[in-house]
Amino acid sequence: MAPGSFFLLLLLLLLLSILGAPGLGEPGPLEDVVIDRYYIPKICLREVQMGDFIRYHYNGTFKDGKKFDSSYDRGATVAGVVGVGRLITGMDRGLQGMCVNERRHLIVPPHLGYGSIGVAGLIPPDATLYFDVVMLDIWNKKDKLQITTLSKPLHCNRTVESSDFVRYHYNGTLLDGTAFDSSYSKNSTYDTYVGMGSLIKGMDQGLLGMCAGEKRSIIIPPFLAYGEKGYGGSGIAPFVPPCPCASGPWSRLIPVPSSGSVIPPQASLVFSVLLVDFHNPKDTVSLEQLEVPEPCKRRAVSGDFVRYHYNGTLMDGTLFDSSYSRNHTYDTYIGKGYIIPGMDQGLQGVCVGERRRVVVPPHLAYGENGAGNKIPGSAVLIFDVHIIDFHNPEDPVEMETLYRPEGCNLTTRHQDFVRYHYNCSLLDGTKLFSSHDYEKPQEVTLGTNKVIEGLNRGLLDMCVGERRVLIVPPHLGHGESGARGVPGSAVLRFEVELISMEEGVPEGYLFIWHEEPPAGLYEQMDLNKDGEIPAEEFSTFIKTQVAEGKGRLMPSSDPDTVIADMFRNQDRNQDGRITPEELKLKSDEDQEKIHEEL
Repeated sequence: MAPGSFFLLLLLLLLLSILGAPGLGEPGPLEDVVIDRYYIPKICLREVQMGDFIRYHYNGTFKDGKKFDSSYDRGATVAGVVGVGRLITGMDRGLQGMCVNERRHLIVPPHLGYGSIGVAGLIPPDATLYFDVVMLDIWNKKDKLQITTLSKPLHCNRTVESSDFVRYHYNGTLLDGTAFDSSYSKNSTYDTYVGMGSLIKGMDQGLLGMCAGEKRSIIIPPFLAYGEKGYGGSGIAPFVPPCPCASGPWSRLIPVPSSGSVIPPQASLVFSVLLVDFHNPKDTVSLEQLEVPEPCKRRAVSGDFVRYHYNGTLMDGTLFDSSYSRNHTYDTYIGKGYIIPGMDQGLQGVCVGERRRVVVPPHLAYGENGAGNKIPGSAVLIFDVHIIDFHNPEDPVEMETLYRPEGCNLTTRHQDFVRYHYNCSLLDGTKLFSSHDYEKPQEVTLGTNKVIEGLNRGLLDMCVGERRVLIVPPHLGHGESGARGVPGSAVLRFEVELISMEEGVPEGYLFIWHEEPPAGLYEQMDLNKDGEIPAEEFSTFIKTQVAEGKGRLMPSSDPDTVIADMFRNQDRNQDGRITPEELKLKSDEDQEKIHEEL
């Protein structure tokens, strides 16, 4: 460097030092805001833009760390609009592009803060300001409701409409994730009408179109929520700044409520909603036939007694009751008010064996109060029912002839002795008993109360070889109590085949003559003519009469037992012998009884 140039440089440095310019090691004044994004959330759905309304917390300090202001100290966030002159220019610029939950350090030079004037008693002139900011909320007047479906049932036959009554669970948070309310913490759904002013507008709109069991995220801007007032606080009052100066920073901020508020003013709300169920007060019972057997010869009507299994669930699938868990059908009359109105209606017209889904609105179930601790108030109930059987107390035995031999002239009557095979089952096909499980057919004398009345009636007027199906109602079967292996009030199905029959004798008789009894009956019966008839002589005589076709015994698988009963009836003093005085025909005995009564 030339000597002259070096001399000029020295003069320049001397002049600058006299004028008070900064040294070479000191930086010059800032021209713009310095932004340090020291925390950026991983998910940023939206960034602050000009004209957005924002809520944020901040600490304001000078370079030496001395605090001059803090929203935390006031216990309230700051709310305002970005880029419209309501904030100091440096803050307007420094907040641009922020995400919710983002944190920034801002350095605001004097000309972008309070300039050469400052704020009397608080911020000196030409002060550089340092702000530590966290963004809590962003919205715009042009915003719309944001709905995201998180999960949805595969089958959705109906969605929420205006005027429906809904039951739903929810978690409510502010946009920064701060929780303000939850139905789960109360262990109870929120129950209300939709579209009738009972909810904030955003929720009214956000629930429309939902399916029972659907989950949604609903982001509601403040003007569709609680707006400028917020909700839930006590002692709400605007913040009063220490300086009333129009040029002060507080004159440009919107007052906010005290920290007692649950939902701050101008807060966007985020609801995570699970719709549990819904209905409309005009709803009737909804029926879905899942399985209908063919053929269906008869359908249940009011006054019928129905036995059915069921699973009862809420609309979200929660099981509240099941007959299967008790291993016993639910048995009741329908149409008589013994069950909830919805089920009274829902069981009308069912077939035996039918599977049906009955959806019952609460006003036809347990109403607003619910039942016990498993059915909440205003709950829609879903019953999946399987009809086991039904009958009416006036029902006769239903008979269907499967096969009847041609040329059948002789049919069964009361007192006939019959042998038959049978299979017995419930109407749902459950096998109960079968004569085929034993070595020989079933035997019975008809009309002697040895079998249930319905079976006795079903075996009358049958031909040998005939096959029938009998449907026996419980009042002609085993009644309300049932029997071993037979449920109470069960309708029974018999498949019967008549194997053989023997003509019976009149009721009360053990033996009858085909013609008039022989004269001198006692003398003929006294085979050894000793004046008395022991059991052996009596038995030999009766068997001879049967063999010669002169009379017949009451049909039985054991004729000797019948003859022994006859002998005991004639041996009046039970001494083992029949005397002439003791021997009497039944017709004579009956005549004597008539005279005694007269």
